[in-house]
Amino acid sequence: MEPLNYLGGYPPDVQARVRELIAQDRLGALLTAKYRDAHTVRNDGQLYAYVQALKDRHMRKAPPLGKVLFDGKLQVLKHALGTHTTISRVQGGRLKASREIRIASVFRDAPADFLKMIVVHELAHMKEAEHNKAFYQLCTHMAPDYHQLEFDLRLYLTHMDVARRTASGTHLDGASHTTAQGFTT
Repeated sequence: MEPLNYLGGYPPDVQARVRELIAQDRLGALLTAKYRDAHTVRNDGQLYAYVQALKDRHMRKAPPLGKVLFDGKLQVLKHALGTHTTISRVQGGRLKASREIRIASVFRDAPADFLKMIVVHELAHMKEAEHNKAFYQLCTHMAPDYHQLEFDLRLYLTHMDVARRTASGTHLDGASHTTAQGFTT
């Protein structure tokens, strides 16, 4: 049985329910019904404006952002959904800091709520480095349903992972299955 990579920290009963939804081929339909709205953020300029608007609304005193972009090199399978970095450079006699947020390209086509959840997460890291109580309080300040969005995003990534494995011929149970027509599913 393949592990549910994105749900490893959840209780066995939650994982069992997700496996049941996958076995019944209902996980995708459930997510589609709940998250119908797509976002209109298609390029790095639009992403910068989107992130900046959230930052201005919720974190006015936070330092300015230098760069925000979709990054095709971020590996979602390695749990890098977004990154936040501060780059310090010496310019003359001054130390200048530039803050960057990079969002995995998979979110270019993800539902709007999932893009918001990742952006909120990365913005919260500008103030709180660790995933501690203050970090999650800031996340829920910016997105009151943050914890539900995070769980549903994990379900979405699990669904994408299952679809990828199915397309490559490996099912969640780790076996390859052959249909009566001889096609591997």
